[in-house]
Amino acid sequence: MTIDNIIAINGKPGLYQIVSAGKNNVIVESLQDKKRFPVLAINNISSMDTIAIYTYTEEIPLTDVFYTMYEKHEGKEAVSHKENGKVLKDYFLEVLPEYDEERVYVSNIKKVLQWYNILVAKGFDFKTLNPEDRKDESGEE
Repeated sequence: MTIDNIIAINGKPGLYQIVSAGKNNVIVESLQDKKRFPVLAINNISSMDTIAIYTYTEEIPLTDVFYTMYEKHEGKEAVSHKENGKVLKDYFLEVLPEYDEERVYVSNIKKVLQWYNILVAKGFDFKTLNPEDRKDESGEE
């Protein structure tokens, strides 16, 4: 399982892995219950490697946030996405202190935490998301 194979579908909870792609749809499998179904071209989907979080200076890739959470919790689950808004905001300030509090809502934080915890439960290898390794691969310094 790689991060570029994992998507979120607007209007559906959880995360999905792309199993195969056709001309007008993709077949996905839920990471939670393993159910497969087609997602049509009209559905709004987002790949985990294309989502970013607003900060006051730039947009930080979600994968970098996941890696920070992974290091903070040593590969274990983070706080529940069902916590109250104050707890979630305080937690997110620890993980990403410069996040834009006016543009990143509690609902966004809930999704990030839920997605992270789903990936942890599925044994995702967060080491593959190390921002330093990706910089080396892209030739950036």
